[in-house]
Amino acid sequence: MLRVTNVKKSFDGEPIIKGIRFAVQKNEVVALIGPSGSGKSTILRSLVHLETIDDGEIYIDGEYLVKNGIYNKPKEIRQIQRKLGMVFQHFNLFPHLTVKENLELAPKLAKLDSEEAISERCVQLLEKVGLQNRLDAYPSKLSGGQKQRVAIARALMMQPKLMLFDEPTSALDPELTGEVLTVMKDLAKEQMTMLVVTHEMAFAKEVADRVIFMDQGEIVEEGTPEELFENPKHERTKAFLKRY
Repeated sequence: MLRVTNVKKSFDGEPIIKGIRFAVQKNEVVALIGPSGSGKSTILRSLVHLETIDDGEIYIDGEYLVKNGIYNKPKEIRQIQRKLGMVFQHFNLFPHLTVKENLELAPKLAKLDSEEAISERCVQLLEKVGLQNRLDAYPSKLSGGQKQRVAIARALMMQPKLMLFDEPTSALDPELTGEVLTVMKDLAKEQMTMLVVTHEMAFAKEVADRVIFMDQGEIVEEGTPEELFENPKHERTKAFLKRY
């Protein structure tokens, strides 16, 4: 579903991503962990074309977003991006739109389906995230956990093949984190392909099929949760996990 090869990225001459490579298979949940500033969020932002890379290749569902550092045509990029759903750290809901309007905006603009079908899907997804009674609420009336669940439902409205999560619980109070992780666990059980940047080690251990540890723009180690958490091989991995 996703193949990243020799991807490099610098800001102001400072290397942020140093030639990393990894893949995500269909129906797989991959957790990306590591200290702040290690390049995890930059990778996710590059996948949804919010950042451009300097060199390397990114393939999504068999189509190239960028190959040998050269990007595909804008029209092709837009088509590829529709296969991705992204959930950010800070919700990014439109404050002047209701929950329903937030969910329906993108599929209506993209003419993804009939208005009736889009409305029906909106109700179904809000039921899935436990917010069917907040259809007409504005974001200002929701808790942080509710906003993030709406953001997940909004990303799912476009029927993505791959869901990306960038620290989805880091802006939440601890008591609200659980309700968001529960929704993500349910998606994993439904075999949604997911790439999750997270500092929630218990979630990574329980839900991920594979865990990738990044530090200083490099992939230091990857493996199953059992391998990485219980028998890390690299000293940098051991030092990071000790803090948790």
